[in-house]
Amino acid sequence: MAQITTLKGAPREGAGTSAARATRRAGRVPAVIYGNKLESVLISLDPIDLGHQLKGPGFFSRVFDLDVEGDSHRVLARDLQLDPVSGRPIHVDFMRFSADTRINVDVQVIFENEVESPGIKRGGVLNVVRHAIELLCSPDSIPESIFVDLTGLEIGDSIHVSAIDLPDGVEVTITDRDFTIATIAAPTVMQKPEEEEEAEGAEGEEEGEEVAEGEEAPAEGEEPAEGEAETKV
Repeated sequence: MAQITTLKGAPREGAGTSAARATRRAGRVPAVIYGNKLESVLISLDPIDLGHQLKGPGFFSRVFDLDVEGDSHRVLARDLQLDPVSGRPIHVDFMRFSADTRINVDVQVIFENEVESPGIKRGGVLNVVRHAIELLCSPDSIPESIFVDLTGLEIGDSIHVSAIDLPDGVEVTITDRDFTIATIAAPTVMQKPEEEEEAEGAEGEEEGEEVAEGEEAPAEGEEPAEGEAETKV
């Protein structure tokens, strides 16, 4: 079942950009409640309370009881606008729903019992293909998470969506194929680099021709030593 979280809101007056800016200047986050064939309600939220909710997982899959001066609205967050510079929330859309409402929602996948997987024990790697799965269900039936048990899985094994047990009334939106959620991949073996070949010629041999031991080549323009024949051009 869906986790229900209580959140407090305050009514605000005036619609449009200027009214929303005034709400932000007052230190609040403007928001709106709409849907279920009822009139929209303009509200504002405490930025600290909203920030706590955003830090937790599954903000858009969590059911909220939004309390506005004693009036309770059962809602889902459907849109969140963030400031492009600061990243702070600047507007939230909440949608009311009824018992007959069915929505598409992404639910996170959590993998359990990695230590019970022989493949992972042997160095295999859990390769996650999908971190979340899109489901079709009523808001009150949204699972908090989808749990995948890795017990007994070997290297090369795959987990497909058909292996997941879903609550009654909850369906996977993709029905045309049994898609993969994760695999146990073989370990990546680092190949030992080949030994470098020895340099051509004897090790330590210097490049170029060496002068014979005890003999020093005369510097350019230097006169030949006494006793040596002068080369005439």
